[in-house]
Amino acid sequence: MSGPVATERADHDLAFLLRYENVAWYENGTVRILDRRIYPAKVEFVICHSHREVAQAIADMVTQSCGPFTAAAAGMALAAWECRNRGTAEQRAYLRDAAYTISHARPTTVARMERITGGCLVAAEQALAAGARVDQAIVAHMIASNDRRYGKVAKMAAFLVDMFPDDGKILTQCFGETIVGMMLREARTRGKRLKLYCPETRPYFQGARLTATVCREMGFETTVITDNMPAYVMEREGIDVFTCAADAICLDGHVVNKIGTFQIAIAAKYMGIPFFVSGIPDESHPNRAAVHIESRDPDFVLQAMGVRTAAPGVRGYYPSFDITPPALISGVVTDLGIYSPYDLPRYLDSADIGPYEMVI
Repeated sequence: MSGPVATERADHDLAFLLRYENVAWYENGTVRILDRRIYPAKVEFVICHSHREVAQAIADMVTQSCGPFTAAAAGMALAAWECRNRGTAEQRAYLRDAAYTISHARPTTVARMERITGGCLVAAEQALAAGARVDQAIVAHMIASNDRRYGKVAKMAAFLVDMFPDDGKILTQCFGETIVGMMLREARTRGKRLKLYCPETRPYFQGARLTATVCREMGFETTVITDNMPAYVMEREGIDVFTCAADAICLDGHVVNKIGTFQIAIAAKYMGIPFFVSGIPDESHPNRAAVHIESRDPDFVLQAMGVRTAAPGVRGYYPSFDITPPALISGVVTDLGIYSPYDLPRYLDSADIGPYEMVI
């Protein structure tokens, strides 16, 4: 007699960096997080033995883009392990405190992180009521939520790839995590031969290390450029589309993304190149006034991959994100189609948004 048919996980056929276990993973009372600060030069995992260590790893940029969101769920599973021998009321209180600690690891993404930790709290409550292992219930919730999220991003990717010419030249920005892998998997399925141009994205070089690695691993011609080259490359190389993900998409059409996105969008507008942002409009950010831009250690911009580039006494400045206005955006690519940045509330009227599906 044949057994049950295994369900294929949504991260199948994606690059190493996008497989769930290689983002962040809970197992046997620890969380391992791929250290994206040094990948792909080294493949090393930071091992966390408490949820506070997970929160610190998130704050320290061990993982970036959507990585912190998977790490947050894994951290909640670890918190459940930490308090497993306490009474039910104590476990609930401990998990609520852990949810706050993890969700507030980085100020710009608090609202989204609270959705993730909130979903984990629901899973924990159900496990407590059923007398089941809470850490395993949270892991199961994390995998199922990841599958749903990746599935939604796959729908976005189909709409986005519609905008790419068959032999298109595509300019990216930073590391769009899931949408990068999904758009390339979709393009590969359709037989579209894309050429990817990836700005390096200082100071962590996510474009050069992460985006470019995923693009090349998935079989596409990939070129890394420095952050001051996009306008020239647009004109000289004939870029067809500029695209990125977003850390937050405000309902008034302003897009928060890695610092440098705004200036590339200006150049694209000047050159007449369409700019598509992939993501879900965020009801917790009704307008740009609701956005808190995270400022990181300014000394970090005074070096490159650990090598000092500025003289002693020179000051640095390091806002992590910038805000691109809707006038520069051709469309916001969602799982329900492509919306004008001026019409984003209509998406919320139509969508069924779960607690963990707001991120890509």
